[in-house]
Amino acid sequence: MRYVVATLTGVATVAAFAPLSWSMIGVAATAVLFYLWLDCSPKQGAMVGFLYGLGLFGAGVSWVYVSLHDFGGMPVALAVITVCLFVLILAAFPAAVGWGQARWFRPGLLRAVVVVPALWLIAEWMRGWVLSGFPWLALGYTQVGHALAGFAPVAGVYAVSAAVALAAGALAALARAPRLVPLAAAALIAAGLWAAGIGLSKLEWVKPLGPAKPVTLVQGNVPLLVKWSSVERPKVLEIYRTLSRNSNSQLVIWPEAAIPYYVDELSPEFWQWLRAQSADFVFGVLERRPESGTTAYYNSVLAVSERTSVYRKVHLVPFGEYLPFASLLGWLLDYLHIPMSDFSSWTGPQKLPHAAGIALGITVCYEDAFPTEVRKALPDAALLVNVSEDAWFGDSLAPHQRLQMARMRALEGGRPMLRAANTGPSAIIDHRGRITHQSAQFVATKLEGEVQPMSGATPYVRFGDGPILALAFGLVVLGLVVCGPRRGSDQEQRRQSQ
Repeated sequence: MRYVVATLTGVATVAAFAPLSWSMIGVAATAVLFYLWLDCSPKQGAMVGFLYGLGLFGAGVSWVYVSLHDFGGMPVALAVITVCLFVLILAAFPAAVGWGQARWFRPGLLRAVVVVPALWLIAEWMRGWVLSGFPWLALGYTQVGHALAGFAPVAGVYAVSAAVALAAGALAALARAPRLVPLAAAALIAAGLWAAGIGLSKLEWVKPLGPAKPVTLVQGNVPLLVKWSSVERPKVLEIYRTLSRNSNSQLVIWPEAAIPYYVDELSPEFWQWLRAQSADFVFGVLERRPESGTTAYYNSVLAVSERTSVYRKVHLVPFGEYLPFASLLGWLLDYLHIPMSDFSSWTGPQKLPHAAGIALGITVCYEDAFPTEVRKALPDAALLVNVSEDAWFGDSLAPHQRLQMARMRALEGGRPMLRAANTGPSAIIDHRGRITHQSAQFVATKLEGEVQPMSGATPYVRFGDGPILALAFGLVVLGLVVCGPRRGSDQEQRRQSQ
């Protein structure tokens, strides 16, 4: 029964993320998981964590199949195998937490409330960079728009995850606590977290920079098969030109690779039209550059103002924009019929693009899922921009989860975020992570509104993930000292772990 509950709890946790965003399920489900770990052996703890991970990631990132098969052209069997392997790898992280907390720490209030949340935080952080990283479904995202999100500008999304895990640990301990003092302590921890989150959310870390600017986000809703057809390319370009006419905005933003041409293929007539507009433009486009006797391809963004500046994507999508371990997996190229799937990552320095008189922190597609990628542009950027091609995800959970992550990036950095997606939802997000304007999905439209550029730096922008990670590792060390395995129990611990 323990294993069945663990699996169902993982599936239920998905409801805490967008589009449902039932935030308290994130706390409650994590509390159930931690409760299941209270009296586990290391083997049982690993299995509970693994099955929880299978439920969470199996349901929460099921959209990977849509990308690989429906739009990437991968055969059904291979797509299923790939997704299953991917989910198994992700499930290994909560499994490691379950094993470690039971193997190295004695049961008790300190383990449930301090050690397990610290291990959970470290595992989430590691998942964000191991094998190029996949930080999707970090617990902190479940709290966007709620009290615990007040920790985000202070120490980032992982601090919010830590708050959720700490509250869950307190609830798990509270459910088991037989005495008044531990019960009161657990209740006080949970209440204190919410009070702190509310207090922090009322603080203003940044300040306005100049007047608000009218902006337009253009959502072309161009199907992928149409977009990459040589016959349809002129029509695609005309869709964006038509939707951009009669705009009173200072800044117009088109999505990732909105123009299905290489930069060197853009006609003089197009550049003349662009320069004749009253607004500055930011749009995704492909680049090809001769480098070291070959041709390098970049997924780029141009900012066209008095001068043209460029941002080239740094953090590429494995199997979508490049093939990892190409020497071992080259045979997969026959199955990945994805247009322009052999991109290069830009490794050199990049100056911030400017448009509408301000510096822009630009990310492409899922780069905004990585807090460190967005933080690179801060505090110099006054505005964050993400351009995306969400058609790869179809009508799945992914676009909504991505919008939720974009809101967290705005909150962490204290900057508005403009998110332009081909199929939507596109959104204007203020510096507190609140959506002020949002488009419907799968319609060709333009989203108009005002955005307030900001200056200054949140504590997270100044210090990054270092402080919360140092705290987590410090708490693990403290746990080893206070409730680590006694020497007399080493033999028993080894026996349980075998």
